[in-house]
Amino acid sequence: MLDEQLKNNDSIPRLTDQDYRRLAEFVTNNWGIKLPPAKKVMLEGRLRRRLTALKMTTYKEYCDYLFNSDNHQAEALEMIDFVSTNKTDFFRESDHFRFLQETVLPALIERHANLNLQLWSAGCSSGEEPYTLAMVIRDFQRENRSFPVRILASDISARVLQQAKMAIYKEDKIAPIPFDLRKKYLLRSKDHKNKVVRFVPEIRNMIDFARVNLMQLENYNIGSPFHIIFCRNVIIYFDRENQERLVQNFYDRLEPEGYLFMGHSEALPGLKVPFKTVAPMVYQKA
Repeated sequence: MLDEQLKNNDSIPRLTDQDYRRLAEFVTNNWGIKLPPAKKVMLEGRLRRRLTALKMTTYKEYCDYLFNSDNHQAEALEMIDFVSTNKTDFFRESDHFRFLQETVLPALIERHANLNLQLWSAGCSSGEEPYTLAMVIRDFQRENRSFPVRILASDISARVLQQAKMAIYKEDKIAPIPFDLRKKYLLRSKDHKNKVVRFVPEIRNMIDFARVNLMQLENYNIGSPFHIIFCRNVIIYFDRENQERLVQNFYDRLEPEGYLFMGHSEALPGLKVPFKTVAPMVYQKA
């Protein structure tokens, strides 16, 4: 009977309002992601696959399992893979990378005689952003001078971090990467039927990947201060209180005159954090 139910996901009863409120509160308290009532259908659909994997037939059964102290910590790590949104692309919001290359990096090498660049891609998803940053910085160095670079790429999802570490992408994903950068920094599979590419070691070695919960930064030794932080299209999922808390954490982890890059839908006006705007959705520590 159980096997027959699991073959058809539609046989799982709908998520009740009571169980949804329990799950939504858990998600917000642990990861800062806000889940208003309108997100109920989305959460129900995403968690249905998890119920199937656990051979469960109701969301109440899943809630009882999640909130059991013996399963709590391990299941929370599994759950976030289904809850978090991981949309990203190479050179997404490309004007930011032009501003980095044309304005920020020249300012940093002028300010620091011995620049040791520390950059953080917070909410890196499957790696497209940090690999874009690595290519842009390496290309800048070719035309200027070399300097040590450390890119910390973090995400809450262990699943997407595993993808990012592999540095392997389908050919249709690399379309936004300029052709000259593809020639320099990407290797095609020797199996012509396997339409994938991988970044060269020169680029891969610039990036350290780590699982980091942005709502619990005090629990992580991520190093600081950073010269640059990219956190784009992340805080839109947080409520106002957690947005302000996170942006203040970024401010504290930036060096004086360091830069914070946010997504184009994430303006800071109204948040009580002393950044100054230097370009659209680019802020500098005052």
